[in-house]
Amino acid sequence: MFMLRNVGKLIFGDSSKESMIEIPQGQLYLVRPLSPKGYSELIFKDAAARIRRTNQDFQYQLVVQRAYEEGEEELLDDENGEDAESAALAAERDEKTFLLDESLHFRSEIRQGGEKVLAWRDLSGDTGDLYEFVCDNSIDDAQVQAFELTAVQCQYERKHRKNHTTATTQDLAQFTFVDEPPIPAASPVQSPTHSPEALSPVPTMPLATRSTANSALKREPSPSRNSRSVIKAPAKVDEPTSAPPVIEHPEAISTLAEEVGELHLFDFPSGAFLIQDSAVKATVVEVGKWRYWLEISREDGGKDWLEQEIIADINPVFNFEYLSCIFNAYHPPNNDAYSWLLRFKDEATLVRFQEGLMQALWEQLNEIKWNKAKEDERDYVLEAFNDLTMEDVPEEEEYEEEPDDNDAQQSEEYDSDEDEDDVHAKDDDGNVNSQLAVGYKHDRSFVVRGSKIGVFKHTPNNHLEFSTNISKVETPDGRLFNPKKIMLHAEDTNLILQNESDPNSLYRMDLEYGKVVDEWKVHDDITVNTFAPENKFAQMSGEQTFLGLSRNALYRIDPRLAGNKLVDSELKQYVSKNDFSAAATTDKGYIAVASNKGDIRMFDRLGINAKTHIPALGEPIIGLDVSADGRWVLATCRTYLLLIDALQKEGKNEGKLGFEKSFGKDSKPQPRRLGLTPAHVAQFQYETGVPLAFTPARFNAGEGLSETTIISATGPFVVTWNMKKVLRGAKDPYHIKRYQEEIKADNFKFNSDKDVIIATPNEINMVKTKELKKPTRESIATPASIRASLGGRRSDAGRIGTRDSARYKLGKDDIVNSPY
Repeated sequence: MFMLRNVGKLIFGDSSKESMIEIPQGQLYLVRPLSPKGYSELIFKDAAARIRRTNQDFQYQLVVQRAYEEGEEELLDDENGEDAESAALAAERDEKTFLLDESLHFRSEIRQGGEKVLAWRDLSGDTGDLYEFVCDNSIDDAQVQAFELTAVQCQYERKHRKNHTTATTQDLAQFTFVDEPPIPAASPVQSPTHSPEALSPVPTMPLATRSTANSALKREPSPSRNSRSVIKAPAKVDEPTSAPPVIEHPEAISTLAEEVGELHLFDFPSGAFLIQDSAVKATVVEVGKWRYWLEISREDGGKDWLEQEIIADINPVFNFEYLSCIFNAYHPPNNDAYSWLLRFKDEATLVRFQEGLMQALWEQLNEIKWNKAKEDERDYVLEAFNDLTMEDVPEEEEYEEEPDDNDAQQSEEYDSDEDEDDVHAKDDDGNVNSQLAVGYKHDRSFVVRGSKIGVFKHTPNNHLEFSTNISKVETPDGRLFNPKKIMLHAEDTNLILQNESDPNSLYRMDLEYGKVVDEWKVHDDITVNTFAPENKFAQMSGEQTFLGLSRNALYRIDPRLAGNKLVDSELKQYVSKNDFSAAATTDKGYIAVASNKGDIRMFDRLGINAKTHIPALGEPIIGLDVSADGRWVLATCRTYLLLIDALQKEGKNEGKLGFEKSFGKDSKPQPRRLGLTPAHVAQFQYETGVPLAFTPARFNAGEGLSETTIISATGPFVVTWNMKKVLRGAKDPYHIKRYQEEIKADNFKFNSDKDVIIATPNEINMVKTKELKKPTRESIATPASIRASLGGRRSDAGRIGTRDSARYKLGKDDIVNSPY
């Protein structure tokens, strides 16, 4: 009687090949028991629920897809039109997709009368909001239990990144959530008076204390990456910051470090650390499997000051000049961030505490015992978290750039009758800007927004001007898709696109025509997880080949080959799961490859073993860049960046890069962990409630230019690091600027370290790096608007100035209301 809307196959491929298990019939509700918006909403009257694999290992989706009565689908098609764009929008409307993560608290119940319900949290809704899938009466208990068991296994694999067959019953039991309150009925009139039976696919047992160690600390509700809402700072008062109440902690199993020092707390109003106690005992303890805790109390046992689980977000920094360790702690229920400082009496005490804390952090992140790591790897980890100064860097005088009169900023008070002239670059379909590609050969930038691409011209006075809109990104056979990754190619005439639903192929868009003209099948069995140019400036030339990576293979792609495009003779495949995540190349074509395990490999060419292997600090690497000459490798993790000097300074390979020759046994490359100071991290989170999550960092790039600046962003903050200051070990070598919305993508204009292109969910513009300021209480707390940053007088349908003016701002005629 019912049929699933077949347009889903056009967008996602034949999902029957991906589905692991399915409940074929039921109804989907959104239930809001505590919300004034209304108790419940029927989302899909008839639907199917399934669990399916994604293109990433250990990542699974819960999918609920609408079903239609016979003839209803054709009627809606007639109303919506038959074009591919309408079909794609309809597909988004007719399918709800959720990443299967323990934060959903996915569970099931059997109610009186035999009604069977699956429920999970609405993470983007209010507290208590739930999605409920009420199964059809034809669905039996065994089907529901099998469905939940599959969900439990998927959540285990996502959290532990290994096959569920290695899990014990107790390991799986932590994902059953049998202690959750009863699932509310989809209609309050039908609320049961008894407690329904909770289905558990795993035998009931005492559950281990839950850990959120490998996830970002979040407030409820936390903005998603696709959130379109403006991030607002809560109201602040200028009272001195006081220590929060101490939370309960698990019982210690063993002690890794115990040292005496003095305790300071960062005071937000004054911007300084204030002493709290002159004699405290700081203890690092193990409390469970790969779980560790930091406990701080008065030395005489009179008062407990702090209990904090040791996770990546504590962001520890050790300073041996001041014999101190600065770190962050988070207090429930909102995970408010506080920055603490421990000062010790001598270097030996600090070293012992550092070794204990870093052992705990490293073991928690890697789930490997510290003593199983090689000695040089342990030294590498400890060095990365020190405040250190790199060698070989000459002192240079600081200078401030003189302001350019043409770029002088002017404030403007908008009249109320000018509100109509504002350009609001928002889509009705919920899409936001997601990716950015900056042209090298031609002054153009390309911004992905759903299945559309906006093209922007770089003007002579360093602004952006809307050029055109590619409204439909679709395969040669007409299937609309949202590009997952893009890369400019062949003198910026082509755009290489990746379709998430087709992991074995890439697509070539001819930018002259604004359409996809080729589908390149890479290999039948080897997927394309990510790809990178043949060399750093390859997009400026006619070079056709480029690099591809799967989770455990590195290879060359040649579009000129007949059939599959993977070059078999230049394939390096690993037996073990290396989980490659990012790659970058130098001007000479040397290759750096990073992984979700956190390690980095350096190659001088394809098809051979890596010349240098850099061990992991623990966090997955989500982005990678390399300086043109290969001297510097820049890796991005969620809470910090890692700058690595690849030049060998001693031994038989002195003067060679790690790409060319292996480092000696006792001369591993020296790491530099770039991050925000714990105090600034605490201020960021104090202002926004958003945890650190850096975008892939990049050097400024240009032929014949040296790398002077690094750019990244986290939440609504764009951050730049000055390389000279970094290498000199200067204090806080970064500048920031806060915007009203989350930064989705950022990069330098080619051949410039003074102009950066920034995309927020609904806006894009080019800004001067000199607009970024030192992090202060004011600069952290005050958001700026991208559109308002140009200043000047309004004229001509919302424009500011003229096209030749340095303060020219795009107006309605320049920007397409949909999508930009």
